[in-house]
Amino acid sequence: MRATAGKEALRAESESHAEVGQKGMFCKGLLLTGSDPTDTHTFMADKIRVGSLVSGGGTNLQAIIDACNSNQIDAKVVFVGSDNPHAYGLERAKKHGISTFVVDYQMIIEESRERPLEDLVPGAFDVETVLSRQGIHPGVSDREKVKRYFSTRAIAEAALLREMAPYPFDLLVLAGFMRIVTPYFIDHINTDPSRPRIMNIHPALLPSFPGVDGYGDTYRYGCKVGGCTVHFVDYGEDTGPIIGQKTFEITPDDTIDTIKEKGLRIEYQLYAECIQLFAEDRLKVVSKTYTLENGTESTRKVVEITG
Repeated sequence: MRATAGKEALRAESESHAEVGQKGMFCKGLLLTGSDPTDTHTFMADKIRVGSLVSGGGTNLQAIIDACNSNQIDAKVVFVGSDNPHAYGLERAKKHGISTFVVDYQMIIEESRERPLEDLVPGAFDVETVLSRQGIHPGVSDREKVKRYFSTRAIAEAALLREMAPYPFDLLVLAGFMRIVTPYFIDHINTDPSRPRIMNIHPALLPSFPGVDGYGDTYRYGCKVGGCTVHFVDYGEDTGPIIGQKTFEITPDDTIDTIKEKGLRIEYQLYAECIQLFAEDRLKVVSKTYTLENGTESTRKVVEITG
């Protein structure tokens, strides 16, 4: 459900989602008491259940919804959540009768300044464990600020997981969700290490140009081809196992705007194709070890497409 104006409405809506416990929990900008989110792992079905997180316009989300409705992919979108109450992706979902919700990260971060973090973080969260696994770091070096950064994200992620809990899902797709997801969140979704369940699309041919401006970086580097990548999410910045990639030619007449247009067209195709491979249970993540020229060994998880 969408965020509702008024604290009493927020309290009633949030408390209906989960049994309350001892630790403090934010939900939609309201401080509640709550236990840790429940696990959402489910079984595969003829049509998989897909959840999505967005922050903005949701054009990739719209392409996924259209592909589901046209039976291009054997899936159904069961919820759309956002960190941004003004995200147009929420309106796209509503037009198709899809349940939506908002967990306002900015409000949570601001309200957390008024309370000791140890009273607010979810019970299963351990900041030292998260920092030992986390491959993405904020642009600050002060360790206490880093710990606060990931603690506030865990508070928001716990609220996000609570909102997701009423909607069993098989796959979570990030469709322009502009927030770091921490190991706390990832581990709640990926309960089976051999079967990751969070998928993301990136506007560049990974491993080149990770980060927020893949098409811009591709253009400024003078590349002759560009492209996009769908990958499973891991603890790093766009470092997860690659599921699929598509490319387009960059000509001397191209601008950053035309490159983005070319990229978006193939993004819509690629995301649908990769979701369908997941729906068909054809994606297998395996660890492969390679011996480098200097004799050292390198191990990496890769996606094999079966069938």
